[in-house]
Amino acid sequence: MNRKILIIDDSAVFRKIISVHLKNANFDLVEAGDGLEGLKQLETNEVDLIVSDMNMPNMDGISFIKKVKENPKYKFTPIIMLTTESQPEKKQQGMDAGAKAWLTKPFSPEELLDTISKLVT
Repeated sequence: MNRKILIIDDSAVFRKIISVHLKNANFDLVEAGDGLEGLKQLETNEVDLIVSDMNMPNMDGISFIKKVKENPKYKFTPIIMLTTESQPEKKQQGMDAGAKAWLTKPFSPEELLDTISKLVT
């Protein structure tokens, strides 16, 4: 059975790019355009890993991670933060909230796949 990943990013183009690479690596995908949509997707989909942007409308990535980690079902689900933010304090906020990895945009598909494989194996 394939691993399922939730991708959350307010850019449909960016979600599509990530989706192509992850589908080619045999992952099943669920998508959301912001943190609120992401929470709704988690109500109906069981996922093995979450990839979330940091800066989004309605609910940002940090707030999303905090809400996910409150849910016992997803408390230990790994989350990868994707962002254009490169400031160390922003990265620390994400890690403190519960992210297991951080990738700064732009990144290579190989870098994303390598990070995912480290977290779901």
